[in-house]
Amino acid sequence: MSHYFIGLDIGTQSTKAVVLESNRRRVISSASVHYDLIPNLPPGCKEQNPEDWISAVNHVVETVVNAVGDDRSNIRGIGVSGQQHGFVALDQDGKVIRPAKLWCDTSTSVQADEIVARLGGLERTIEIMGNGLPAGFTASKILWLKENEPENYARLFMVLLPHDYINYWLTGNQAMECGDASGTGLFDVRERRWSEDVIKAVSGCLLSKLPPLIGSGSSIGNLRDELRQRWGLSNDVIVSAGGGDNMMSAIGTGNVREGIVTASLGTSGTIYACSETPIIDPLGDIAAFCDSTGRWLPLVCTMNVTVATEMVRNQFGLSHAEFDAAVQSVPAGADGLLLLPFFEGERVPNCPEGTGIFFGIRPATFDMPHMARAAMEGATFGLNYGLNRLRQLGLNPTEIRLTGGGANSAVWRQIMADIFQVEVVPVIGEGAAMGAALHALWVYSNGNGSNESIESIADQFIELEEDKRVRPNPQNAAVYAKMQSLFDSLSKKTDDFKAHRAILSGI
Repeated sequence: MSHYFIGLDIGTQSTKAVVLESNRRRVISSASVHYDLIPNLPPGCKEQNPEDWISAVNHVVETVVNAVGDDRSNIRGIGVSGQQHGFVALDQDGKVIRPAKLWCDTSTSVQADEIVARLGGLERTIEIMGNGLPAGFTASKILWLKENEPENYARLFMVLLPHDYINYWLTGNQAMECGDASGTGLFDVRERRWSEDVIKAVSGCLLSKLPPLIGSGSSIGNLRDELRQRWGLSNDVIVSAGGGDNMMSAIGTGNVREGIVTASLGTSGTIYACSETPIIDPLGDIAAFCDSTGRWLPLVCTMNVTVATEMVRNQFGLSHAEFDAAVQSVPAGADGLLLLPFFEGERVPNCPEGTGIFFGIRPATFDMPHMARAAMEGATFGLNYGLNRLRQLGLNPTEIRLTGGGANSAVWRQIMADIFQVEVVPVIGEGAAMGAALHALWVYSNGNGSNESIESIADQFIELEEDKRVRPNPQNAAVYAKMQSLFDSLSKKTDDFKAHRAILSGI
Protein backbone atom coordinates (compact mmCIF):
# COMPACT_ATOMS: atom_id res chain seq x y z
CA MET A 1 0.00 0.00 0.00
CA SER A 2 1.31 3.44 -0.92
CA HIS A 3 1.44 6.17 1.71
CA TYR A 4 1.51 9.86 0.81
CA PHE A 5 2.95 12.91 2.58
CA ILE A 6 2.28 16.56 1.82
CA GLY A 7 5.00 19.20 2.17
CA LEU A 8 4.05 22.88 2.39
CA ASP A 9 6.42 25.83 2.06
CA ILE A 10 5.05 29.21 3.14
CA GLY A 11 7.41 31.64 1.40
CA THR A 12 7.70 35.39 0.94
CA GLN A 13 6.49 35.30 -2.66
CA SER A 14 4.43 32.12 -2.80
CA THR A 15 3.17 29.04 -1.03
CA LYS A 16 4.16 25.72 -2.56
CA ALA A 17 2.99 22.17 -1.97
CA VAL A 18 4.29 18.77 -3.02
CA VAL A 19 2.81 15.36 -2.39
CA LEU A 20 5.29 12.53 -1.97
CA GLU A 21 4.51 8.86 -2.62
CA SER A 22 6.72 7.01 -0.16
CA ASN A 23 6.70 3.54 -1.72
CA ARG A 24 7.82 4.75 -5.14
CA ARG A 25 9.98 7.51 -3.68
CA ARG A 26 8.68 10.20 -5.99
CA VAL A 27 6.79 13.49 -5.99
CA ILE A 28 3.56 12.87 -7.86
CA SER A 29 2.15 16.41 -7.83
CA SER A 30 3.04 19.97 -6.91
CA ALA A 31 1.25 23.30 -6.84
CA SER A 32 1.97 26.92 -5.97
CA VAL A 33 0.14 30.19 -5.40
CA HIS A 34 1.84 33.57 -5.67
CA TYR A 35 1.07 36.65 -3.57
CA ASP A 36 2.67 40.00 -2.81
CA LEU A 37 3.84 42.04 0.12
CA ILE A 38 1.51 44.75 1.41
CA PRO A 39 2.24 47.72 -0.88
CA ASN A 40 3.11 51.34 -0.08
CA LEU A 41 4.58 50.79 3.36
CA PRO A 42 7.35 53.05 4.74
CA PRO A 43 10.96 52.23 3.73
CA GLY A 44 12.23 49.08 5.39
CA CYS A 45 8.76 47.78 6.30
CA LYS A 46 7.96 44.37 4.81
CA GLU A 47 4.63 42.89 5.83
CA GLN A 48 2.08 40.30 4.70
CA ASN A 49 -1.39 39.29 5.78
CA PRO A 50 -1.40 35.74 7.24
CA GLU A 51 -4.84 35.31 5.70
CA ASP A 52 -3.10 35.24 2.31
CA TRP A 53 -1.08 32.21 3.46
CA ILE A 54 -4.25 30.41 4.60
CA SER A 55 -5.95 31.03 1.27
CA ALA A 56 -2.85 29.79 -0.57
CA VAL A 57 -2.57 26.65 1.58
CA ASN A 58 -6.21 25.80 0.90
CA HIS A 59 -5.65 26.09 -2.82
CA VAL A 60 -2.40 24.13 -3.08
CA VAL A 61 -3.55 21.34 -0.75
CA GLU A 62 -6.78 20.88 -2.68
CA THR A 63 -4.76 20.73 -5.91
CA VAL A 64 -2.27 18.08 -4.77
CA VAL A 65 -4.93 16.05 -2.93
CA ASN A 66 -6.98 15.92 -6.12
CA ALA A 67 -3.90 14.58 -7.89
CA VAL A 68 -3.79 11.68 -5.41
CA GLY A 69 -7.40 10.95 -6.32
CA ASP A 70 -9.05 7.87 -4.81
CA ASP A 71 -5.89 7.12 -2.86
CA ARG A 72 -6.28 10.27 -0.73
CA SER A 73 -7.28 8.17 2.29
CA ASN A 74 -3.66 6.99 2.35
CA ILE A 75 -2.29 10.50 2.96
CA ARG A 76 -0.64 10.04 6.34
CA GLY A 77 1.12 13.28 7.16
CA ILE A 78 1.68 16.96 6.46
CA GLY A 79 4.88 18.90 7.09
CA VAL A 80 5.14 22.68 7.04
CA SER A 81 8.10 24.88 6.13
CA GLY A 82 7.86 28.61 6.65
CA GLN A 83 9.84 31.79 6.11
CA GLN A 84 11.84 32.34 9.28
CA HIS A 85 11.64 35.20 11.82
CA GLY A 86 8.22 36.56 10.78
CA PHE A 87 6.12 37.84 13.71
CA VAL A 88 2.51 36.63 13.77
CA ALA A 89 0.75 38.27 16.72
CA LEU A 90 -2.35 36.50 18.06
CA ASP A 91 -4.91 37.64 20.62
CA GLN A 92 -6.43 35.40 23.29
CA ASP A 93 -9.01 34.11 20.79
CA GLY A 94 -6.30 33.01 18.36
CA LYS A 95 -7.07 35.85 15.93
CA VAL A 96 -4.33 37.73 14.05
CA ILE A 97 -3.90 41.20 15.56
CA ARG A 98 -2.06 42.89 12.69
CA PRO A 99 -0.16 41.99 9.50
CA ALA A 100 2.98 39.90 10.03
CA LYS A 101 6.30 41.70 9.96
CA LEU A 102 8.63 39.54 7.86
CA TRP A 103 12.25 38.40 7.99
CA CYS A 104 13.24 41.10 5.48
CA ASP A 105 11.73 43.95 7.50
CA THR A 106 14.58 46.26 8.56
CA SER A 107 12.38 48.94 10.11
CA THR A 108 13.09 47.45 13.54
CA SER A 109 16.86 48.01 13.47
CA VAL A 110 16.54 50.64 16.25
CA GLN A 111 14.82 48.07 18.48
CA ALA A 112 17.45 45.43 17.67
CA ASP A 113 20.18 47.83 18.77
CA GLU A 114 18.16 48.70 21.87
CA ILE A 115 17.89 45.06 22.96
CA VAL A 116 21.60 44.45 22.38
CA ALA A 117 22.42 47.55 24.44
CA ARG A 118 20.18 46.37 27.30
CA LEU A 119 22.03 43.03 27.28
CA GLY A 120 25.43 44.71 27.52
CA GLY A 121 26.54 44.77 23.87
CA LEU A 122 27.00 42.32 21.03
CA GLU A 123 29.67 40.21 22.71
CA ARG A 124 27.48 39.72 25.79
CA THR A 125 24.42 38.99 23.62
CA ILE A 126 26.29 36.22 21.78
CA GLU A 127 27.57 34.88 25.10
CA ILE A 128 24.00 34.68 26.43
CA MET A 129 22.24 32.97 23.53
CA GLY A 130 24.87 32.03 20.93
CA ASN A 131 23.65 34.57 18.36
CA GLY A 132 23.75 38.26 17.69
CA LEU A 133 20.49 40.10 17.10
CA PRO A 134 20.08 41.49 13.57
CA ALA A 135 16.96 43.47 12.78
CA GLY A 136 15.51 40.52 10.86
CA PHE A 137 15.08 38.39 14.00
CA THR A 138 11.67 38.26 15.69
CA ALA A 139 12.69 39.83 19.02
CA SER A 140 13.11 43.33 17.60
CA LYS A 141 9.70 43.08 15.90
CA ILE A 142 8.05 42.36 19.24
CA LEU A 143 9.72 45.36 20.88
CA TRP A 144 8.75 47.47 17.86
CA LEU A 145 5.10 46.50 18.43
CA LYS A 146 5.37 47.40 22.10
CA GLU A 147 6.89 50.81 21.36
CA ASN A 148 4.95 51.77 18.23
CA GLU A 149 1.55 50.08 18.61
CA PRO A 150 0.96 49.78 22.37
CA GLU A 151 -2.74 49.10 21.86
CA ASN A 152 -1.90 46.05 19.74
CA TYR A 153 0.81 44.93 22.16
CA ALA A 154 -1.77 45.06 24.98
CA ARG A 155 -3.84 42.53 23.00
CA LEU A 156 -0.86 40.22 22.34
CA PHE A 157 -1.48 36.76 23.79
CA MET A 158 0.75 34.49 21.67
CA VAL A 159 3.82 34.95 19.47
CA LEU A 160 4.04 32.57 16.53
CA LEU A 161 6.26 32.33 13.46
CA PRO A 162 4.73 31.81 10.00
CA HIS A 163 5.13 28.01 9.98
CA ASP A 164 3.82 27.83 13.57
CA TYR A 165 0.76 29.80 12.54
CA ILE A 166 0.00 27.38 9.71
CA ASN A 167 0.55 24.46 12.11
CA TYR A 168 -1.92 26.12 14.50
CA TRP A 169 -4.47 26.56 11.73
CA LEU A 170 -4.03 22.93 10.67
CA THR A 171 -4.26 21.39 14.15
CA GLY A 172 -5.55 23.95 16.65
CA ASN A 173 -2.33 23.56 18.68
CA GLN A 174 0.18 26.33 19.43
CA ALA A 175 3.80 25.18 19.76
CA MET A 176 7.27 25.85 18.37
CA GLU A 177 10.20 23.56 17.59
CA CYS A 178 13.83 24.43 18.27
CA GLY A 179 14.98 25.02 14.68
CA ASP A 180 12.61 27.89 13.93
CA ALA A 181 12.70 29.08 17.56
CA SER A 182 16.46 29.59 17.30
CA GLY A 183 15.81 32.37 14.76
CA THR A 184 13.62 34.43 17.07
CA GLY A 185 16.52 36.06 18.94
CA LEU A 186 14.89 34.85 22.18
CA PHE A 187 16.45 31.39 22.29
CA ASP A 188 19.59 29.83 23.78
CA VAL A 189 20.84 27.63 20.93
CA ARG A 190 23.35 25.74 23.06
CA GLU A 191 20.76 24.64 25.63
CA ARG A 192 17.74 24.56 23.28
CA ARG A 193 15.54 26.64 25.57
CA TRP A 194 14.11 30.15 25.82
CA SER A 195 16.64 32.70 27.07
CA GLU A 196 15.08 34.52 30.00
CA ASP A 197 17.76 37.25 29.90
CA VAL A 198 16.88 38.23 26.34
CA ILE A 199 13.16 37.90 26.93
CA LYS A 200 13.36 40.30 29.91
CA ALA A 201 15.30 42.77 27.74
CA VAL A 202 12.29 42.88 25.42
CA SER A 203 9.46 42.76 27.96
CA GLY A 204 9.05 41.37 31.44
CA CYS A 205 5.79 39.59 30.59
CA LEU A 206 6.89 38.17 27.23
CA LEU A 207 7.72 34.63 28.42
CA SER A 208 4.04 33.89 29.00
CA LYS A 209 3.32 34.89 25.41
CA LEU A 210 5.75 32.37 23.90
CA PRO A 211 4.49 28.92 22.89
CA PRO A 212 5.71 25.66 24.46
CA LEU A 213 8.75 24.09 22.78
CA ILE A 214 8.43 20.63 21.27
CA GLY A 215 11.02 18.22 19.92
CA SER A 216 11.99 18.55 16.27
CA GLY A 217 11.05 14.94 15.59
CA SER A 218 7.58 15.34 17.11
CA SER A 219 4.08 15.64 15.73
CA ILE A 220 2.24 18.78 16.73
CA GLY A 221 -1.06 16.92 16.46
CA ASN A 222 -3.63 15.54 14.04
CA LEU A 223 -5.30 17.50 11.25
CA ARG A 224 -8.45 19.29 12.42
CA ASP A 225 -11.73 17.56 11.56
CA GLU A 226 -12.97 20.57 9.59
CA LEU A 227 -9.97 20.45 7.25
CA ARG A 228 -9.90 16.67 7.10
CA GLN A 229 -13.51 16.68 5.89
CA ARG A 230 -12.96 19.60 3.50
CA TRP A 231 -10.05 17.81 1.81
CA GLY A 232 -11.55 14.31 2.03
CA LEU A 233 -8.75 12.84 4.17
CA SER A 234 -8.73 10.10 6.79
CA ASN A 235 -8.93 10.82 10.51
CA ASP A 236 -5.33 9.95 11.37
CA VAL A 237 -3.34 12.53 9.34
CA ILE A 238 -0.48 13.82 11.51
CA VAL A 239 1.13 17.25 11.20
CA SER A 240 4.84 17.12 11.98
CA ALA A 241 6.59 19.84 13.98
CA GLY A 242 8.01 21.14 10.68
CA GLY A 243 10.40 24.06 10.79
CA GLY A 244 11.82 27.15 9.18
CA ASP A 245 12.40 27.16 5.45
CA ASN A 246 16.15 26.79 5.88
CA MET A 247 15.77 23.84 8.24
CA MET A 248 13.37 22.11 5.86
CA SER A 249 15.48 22.95 2.82
CA ALA A 250 18.46 21.32 4.56
CA ILE A 251 16.47 18.08 4.75
CA GLY A 252 15.16 18.58 1.21
CA THR A 253 18.69 18.89 -0.18
CA GLY A 254 20.12 15.98 1.81
CA ASN A 255 22.13 18.34 3.99
CA VAL A 256 21.89 16.07 7.05
CA ARG A 257 25.53 15.17 7.57
CA GLU A 258 28.74 17.16 7.93
CA GLY A 259 30.63 18.28 4.79
CA ILE A 260 27.58 19.11 2.67
CA VAL A 261 26.60 22.76 2.29
CA THR A 262 23.36 24.10 0.82
CA ALA A 263 23.03 27.41 -1.02
CA SER A 264 19.47 28.59 -1.53
CA LEU A 265 19.00 31.34 -4.10
CA GLY A 266 15.66 33.08 -3.89
CA THR A 267 14.65 36.62 -2.95
CA SER A 268 17.14 36.18 -0.15
CA GLY A 269 20.14 33.89 -0.19
CA THR A 270 21.20 31.41 2.43
CA ILE A 271 24.20 29.17 2.90
CA TYR A 272 24.09 26.60 5.65
CA ALA A 273 25.64 23.33 6.79
CA CYS A 274 24.90 20.44 9.12
CA SER A 275 26.93 20.36 12.33
CA GLU A 276 26.94 17.93 15.24
CA THR A 277 27.89 20.80 17.58
CA PRO A 278 26.86 24.46 17.74
CA ILE A 279 29.13 26.80 15.76
CA ILE A 280 29.10 30.14 17.57
CA ASP A 281 30.47 33.18 15.75
CA PRO A 282 31.92 35.75 18.16
CA LEU A 283 31.44 38.42 15.46
CA GLY A 284 27.77 37.55 15.03
CA ASP A 285 27.88 37.18 11.23
CA ILE A 286 26.92 33.50 11.32
CA ALA A 287 23.56 32.49 12.73
CA ALA A 288 24.09 29.57 15.12
CA PHE A 289 20.72 27.97 14.49
CA CYS A 290 19.48 24.59 15.61
CA ASP A 291 18.23 22.42 12.76
CA SER A 292 15.00 20.42 12.71
CA THR A 293 16.60 17.00 13.24
CA GLY A 294 18.32 17.49 16.60
CA ARG A 295 21.59 18.95 15.28
CA TRP A 296 22.74 22.49 14.47
CA LEU A 297 22.58 24.53 11.27
CA PRO A 298 25.21 27.31 11.10
CA LEU A 299 23.76 29.69 8.54
CA VAL A 300 24.48 32.81 6.55
CA CYS A 301 21.53 34.84 5.26
CA THR A 302 21.78 37.69 2.79
CA MET A 303 18.71 39.72 1.90
CA ASN A 304 19.62 40.56 -1.69
CA VAL A 305 20.03 37.74 -4.22
CA THR A 306 17.37 37.50 -6.93
CA VAL A 307 16.33 40.93 -5.64
CA ALA A 308 19.49 42.19 -7.37
CA THR A 309 19.25 40.20 -10.59
CA GLU A 310 15.52 40.82 -11.01
CA MET A 311 15.92 44.55 -10.48
CA VAL A 312 18.44 44.79 -13.31
CA ARG A 313 16.58 42.31 -15.53
CA ASN A 314 13.29 44.19 -15.17
CA GLN A 315 14.95 47.58 -15.63
CA PHE A 316 16.16 46.54 -19.07
CA GLY A 317 13.05 44.52 -19.98
CA LEU A 318 14.91 41.24 -20.45
CA SER A 319 13.64 37.68 -20.39
CA HIS A 320 15.54 35.28 -18.15
CA ALA A 321 17.25 33.80 -21.21
CA GLU A 322 18.25 37.26 -22.51
CA PHE A 323 19.56 38.22 -19.09
CA ASP A 324 21.71 35.06 -18.87
CA ALA A 325 23.03 35.67 -22.39
CA ALA A 326 24.00 39.22 -21.43
CA VAL A 327 25.85 37.95 -18.35
CA GLN A 328 27.63 35.33 -20.44
CA SER A 329 28.85 37.99 -22.88
CA VAL A 330 30.96 39.73 -20.22
CA PRO A 331 34.13 38.22 -18.69
CA ALA A 332 34.44 37.16 -15.05
CA GLY A 333 34.74 40.24 -12.86
CA ALA A 334 32.64 42.38 -15.25
CA ASP A 335 35.78 44.31 -16.26
CA GLY A 336 35.97 45.73 -12.73
CA LEU A 337 32.31 46.71 -12.26
CA LEU A 338 31.17 45.66 -8.79
CA LEU A 339 27.66 45.83 -7.33
CA LEU A 340 26.99 46.01 -3.62
CA PRO A 341 23.34 44.91 -3.78
CA PHE A 342 22.20 46.24 -0.40
CA PHE A 343 19.11 47.83 -1.89
CA GLU A 344 17.14 48.09 1.35
CA GLY A 345 19.79 47.14 3.86
CA GLU A 346 21.63 43.88 4.41
CA ARG A 347 21.92 41.28 7.13
CA VAL A 348 25.31 39.68 6.30
CA PRO A 349 27.39 41.76 6.16
CA ASN A 350 25.35 43.45 8.93
CA CYS A 351 24.42 46.70 7.22
CA PRO A 352 20.73 47.54 7.80
CA GLU A 353 21.24 51.10 6.51
CA GLY A 354 22.94 49.88 3.33
CA THR A 355 21.99 50.89 -0.20
CA GLY A 356 22.94 49.61 -3.63
CA ILE A 357 26.24 50.77 -5.09
CA PHE A 358 27.69 50.25 -8.56
CA PHE A 359 31.43 50.69 -8.04
CA GLY A 360 33.76 50.93 -11.03
CA ILE A 361 31.50 52.60 -13.56
CA ARG A 362 33.46 53.92 -16.56
CA PRO A 363 32.69 54.09 -20.28
CA ALA A 364 33.68 50.44 -20.82
CA THR A 365 31.34 49.15 -18.10
CA PHE A 366 28.43 51.58 -18.37
CA ASP A 367 26.07 49.26 -20.25
CA MET A 368 23.42 46.62 -19.68
CA PRO A 369 25.58 43.46 -20.01
CA HIS A 370 28.13 44.67 -17.46
CA MET A 371 25.41 45.68 -15.01
CA ALA A 372 23.71 42.31 -15.47
CA ARG A 373 26.92 40.42 -14.75
CA ALA A 374 27.77 42.68 -11.80
CA ALA A 375 24.31 41.99 -10.30
CA MET A 376 24.76 38.22 -10.52
CA GLU A 377 28.31 38.39 -9.19
CA GLY A 378 27.46 40.90 -6.45
CA ALA A 379 24.70 38.68 -5.07
CA THR A 380 27.17 35.78 -5.04
CA PHE A 381 29.93 37.81 -3.38
CA GLY A 382 27.47 38.53 -0.58
CA LEU A 383 26.91 34.82 -0.06
CA ASN A 384 30.63 34.09 -0.27
CA TYR A 385 31.33 36.70 2.41
CA GLY A 386 29.39 34.43 4.75
CA LEU A 387 30.83 31.18 3.39
CA ASN A 388 34.34 32.46 4.04
CA ARG A 389 33.33 33.28 7.60
CA LEU A 390 32.07 29.70 8.03
CA ARG A 391 35.44 28.49 6.78
CA GLN A 392 37.18 30.65 9.36
CA LEU A 393 35.08 28.95 12.05
CA GLY A 394 36.20 25.50 10.94
CA LEU A 395 33.70 24.47 8.25
CA ASN A 396 35.25 22.64 5.30
CA PRO A 397 32.71 22.36 2.46
CA THR A 398 33.26 19.50 0.02
CA GLU A 399 30.17 20.14 -2.09
CA ILE A 400 27.56 22.89 -2.34
CA ARG A 401 24.04 21.82 -3.24
CA LEU A 402 21.91 24.45 -4.94
CA THR A 403 18.22 25.10 -4.61
CA GLY A 404 15.96 28.02 -5.48
CA GLY A 405 15.34 29.89 -8.71
CA GLY A 406 18.93 31.04 -9.21
CA ALA A 407 20.09 27.42 -9.43
CA ASN A 408 18.38 27.12 -12.84
CA SER A 409 20.88 29.43 -14.52
CA ALA A 410 23.92 27.70 -16.08
CA VAL A 411 26.00 30.88 -16.10
CA TRP A 412 25.14 31.56 -12.47
CA ARG A 413 26.14 28.02 -11.47
CA GLN A 414 29.58 28.62 -13.01
CA ILE A 415 29.89 31.98 -11.26
CA MET A 416 29.03 30.32 -7.95
CA ALA A 417 31.58 27.54 -8.43
CA ASP A 418 34.26 30.09 -9.33
CA ILE A 419 33.50 32.45 -6.42
CA PHE A 420 32.89 29.70 -3.83
CA GLN A 421 35.89 27.72 -5.16
CA VAL A 422 34.09 24.41 -4.63
CA GLU A 423 31.91 22.17 -6.82
CA VAL A 424 28.24 23.07 -7.02
CA VAL A 425 25.33 20.84 -8.06
CA PRO A 426 21.57 21.54 -8.21
CA VAL A 427 19.09 19.42 -6.31
CA ILE A 428 16.01 18.18 -8.16
CA GLY A 429 12.74 19.58 -6.82
CA GLU A 430 11.66 22.25 -4.35
CA GLY A 431 14.04 21.93 -1.42
CA ALA A 432 11.91 23.35 1.39
CA ALA A 433 8.59 21.76 0.38
CA MET A 434 10.34 18.44 -0.26
CA GLY A 435 12.08 18.69 3.10
CA ALA A 436 8.75 19.33 4.81
CA ALA A 437 7.24 16.23 3.18
CA LEU A 438 10.26 14.13 4.21
CA HIS A 439 10.03 15.53 7.74
CA ALA A 440 6.39 14.40 7.92
CA LEU A 441 7.41 10.96 6.61
CA TRP A 442 10.18 10.75 9.24
CA VAL A 443 7.88 11.73 12.11
CA TYR A 444 5.10 9.41 10.96
CA SER A 445 7.46 6.45 10.45
CA ASN A 446 9.08 6.85 13.84
CA GLY A 447 5.68 7.26 15.46
CA ASN A 448 4.82 3.85 14.02
CA GLY A 449 7.95 2.14 15.28
CA SER A 450 10.29 2.16 12.27
CA ASN A 451 13.08 4.24 13.95
CA GLU A 452 14.46 5.15 10.52
CA SER A 453 17.12 7.89 10.55
CA ILE A 454 16.62 11.16 8.71
CA GLU A 455 19.92 10.46 6.88
CA SER A 456 18.56 7.19 5.50
CA ILE A 457 15.32 8.83 4.40
CA ALA A 458 17.14 11.72 2.69
CA ASP A 459 19.52 9.33 0.90
CA GLN A 460 16.57 7.41 -0.53
CA PHE A 461 14.63 10.40 -1.83
CA ILE A 462 17.03 13.25 -2.70
CA GLU A 463 18.24 13.40 -6.31
CA LEU A 464 21.05 15.57 -7.66
CA GLU A 465 21.26 16.92 -11.22
CA GLU A 466 24.67 15.44 -11.88
CA ASP A 467 24.69 16.58 -15.51
CA LYS A 468 24.64 20.17 -14.18
CA ARG A 469 27.47 19.76 -11.67
CA VAL A 470 30.05 22.53 -12.12
CA ARG A 471 33.70 22.69 -11.06
CA PRO A 472 35.62 25.93 -10.42
CA ASN A 473 37.59 27.58 -13.22
CA PRO A 474 40.98 28.49 -11.65
CA GLN A 475 41.45 31.59 -13.83
CA ASN A 476 38.05 33.00 -12.93
CA ALA A 477 38.53 32.06 -9.28
CA ALA A 478 41.70 34.17 -9.14
CA VAL A 479 39.85 37.21 -10.55
CA TYR A 480 37.01 36.72 -8.12
CA ALA A 481 39.31 36.45 -5.09
CA LYS A 482 40.48 40.02 -5.79
CA MET A 483 36.93 41.25 -6.39
CA GLN A 484 35.78 39.58 -3.18
CA SER A 485 38.42 41.47 -1.22
CA LEU A 486 37.12 44.74 -2.66
CA PHE A 487 33.52 43.75 -1.92
CA ASP A 488 34.40 42.96 1.69
CA SER A 489 36.22 46.27 2.13
CA LEU A 490 33.38 48.37 0.69
CA SER A 491 30.80 46.47 2.74
CA LYS A 492 32.40 47.64 5.96
CA LYS A 493 31.78 51.31 5.22
CA THR A 494 28.87 51.25 7.66
CA ASP A 495 29.35 54.82 8.89
CA ASP A 496 29.08 56.08 5.31
CA PHE A 497 25.86 54.10 4.82
CA LYS A 498 24.42 55.56 8.03
CA ALA A 499 25.30 59.09 6.92
CA HIS A 500 23.65 58.47 3.56
CA ARG A 501 20.50 57.11 5.20
CA ALA A 502 20.37 60.23 7.37
CA ILE A 503 20.56 62.40 4.24
CA LEU A 504 17.76 60.41 2.61
CA SER A 505 15.55 60.74 5.66
CA GLY A 506 15.89 64.52 5.46
CA ILE A 507 14.95 64.80 1.78
